[in-house]
Amino acid sequence: MGKQITHQYILKKFGKQLQKVRKSKGISQEELAARLSMHRTYIGMVERGERNPTIRTLYKVAKALKVESSELLLF
Repeated sequence: MGKQITHQYILKKFGKQLQKVRKSKGISQEELAARLSMHRTYIGMVERGERNPTIRTLYKVAKALKVESSELLLF
């Protein structure tokens, strides 16, 4: 049987993809947080797979990074 995809697995993969895109844009966690009016620790927690962002947050993050939302889901 194949590997079971867990909720935690998806959160970690999403977080790694977010971090990859953010860094490719040369944006720090602090800068992204400021653009989103969020706390830097929240961004860090999302990138580590410790928080489950809403679809609305996903949209806002993509807009702040100037990418399509789907780019954050390429994992």
